Amino acid sequence: MRSTGFRRTFVTLMASSVVLTAAACGAGDDDGKAADGKTRITVNCEPPKSAKVDRSFFEADTAAFEKANPNIDVVTHDAFPCQDPKTFDAKLAGGQMEDVFYTYFTDAKHVVDVGQAADITPYVKELKSYSTIQQQLRDIYTVDGKIYGVPRTGYSMGLIYNKALFAKAGLDPDKPPATWEELRADAKKIAALGKGTVGYADYSAQNQGGWHFTAELYSQGGAVVGDDGKKASVDTPEGRAVLQNLKDMRWKDESMGSKQLLVINDVQQMMGSGKLGMYLSAPDNIPILVKEKGGNYKDLGLAPMPGGKGTLIGGDGYMFNKKDSPAQIRAGLKWLDAMFLTPGDGFLGDYARAKKNDAPVGLPEPRLFTGAADAKDQEVKKANANVPVENYQAFLDGNQSLEMKIEPPQAQQIYSVLDGAVSAVLTKKDADIDQLLKDASGKIDSILTRG
Repeated sequence: MRSTGFRRTFVTLMASSVVLTAAACGAGDDDGKAADGKTRITVNCEPPKSAKVDRSFFEADTAAFEKANPNIDVVTHDAFPCQDPKTFDAKLAGGQMEDVFYTYFTDAKHVVDVGQAADITPYVKELKSYSTIQQQLRDIYTVDGKIYGVPRTGYSMGLIYNKALFAKAGLDPDKPPATWEELRADAKKIAALGKGTVGYADYSAQNQGGWHFTAELYSQGGAVVGDDGKKASVDTPEGRAVLQNLKDMRWKDESMGSKQLLVINDVQQMMGSGKLGMYLSAPDNIPILVKEKGGNYKDLGLAPMPGGKGTLIGGDGYMFNKKDSPAQIRAGLKWLDAMFLTPGDGFLGDYARAKKNDAPVGLPEPRLFTGAADAKDQEVKKANANVPVENYQAFLDGNQSLEMKIEPPQAQQIYSVLDGAVSAVLTKKDADIDQLLKDASGKIDSILTRG
């Protein structure tokens, strides 16, 4: 899953309408040659018109790319979310995907398995930035030794906490909990403030509970699926510890509040209103809490995942339609380089422009690049930072020692199963953890068997 959605300034969720017509997508039409002889590519994930600032950035950067590459015509399609799970597989099956299309990290192997991705291995050497991207991110789009896509952004999970509530509860606001035991103790003290204050909140519906279960399991050193990818690995001491901790905080400590079956918007609203002490999230939640939910940057701290063993990482990138001509693949790679993969420039890298337009710069996002490219990216970001970066230092320092683990295969189906286990311990005082894990394990095995 993507932690929040789009990026920087666009955080308004809206319904996505997709017109599934070959004419709209144009993948592979006439080898991508337009009437004027230009190579024509369709691309998606353009910010919708409601995201005025990001839309203007995207249009300006695309126009600049076309001016620098007069033989390439880029046709952009707007959408939010950039990938709608309800229509993604239908577009794939119908051969109606754009020439260059957005995917979550977890989609890469699936798109290849259903035969809808172009092998870009012979062309990727023409992508100037490719060798500068973190190897573990490049590997996500490499299947059986062949390259099918290019990563664009990444995120890792951590713990957002309210520094003001920490201080009010007699806790050190510069010392967030490093273990789940410490988190439980801190949550209890924060909840004791009363007046509707909740110490710790967690998701438990719409697959989001399963997503967070996975993150919490990783933090304890566990895994959702075994190394062979064929069997569940949730019915374990680590899985039991996750559910037991949630159950104890909910019913013994009463530090999670009485309202459950929460989703991301509910928890963000609680944190933004100053009534929540802690919740799991990625850094991109912070600007939402400030711009939409009434929070203040100075009150929001970010710590690494409690437990000290691992954290869930995710992200996105672009893949290429199997119908693309070599010219379209080359054009698409050039576009990706200019738009997203040039440190200090382009849609994601122009931090000076972002700052000028009051978009947050300096959030502790995982590093996409290595070497000189990384140094340049960090230098420009630091020079334009407009958020209290000191509030996130614990997250940056702590992440260095954590194992970075990607989401499991068949993630959304598995999350749906795990939702049931998480919601049960948060809504039923007598929930049987052993039976919940046994049932979840069997269902996940079935999902993995079906592939």
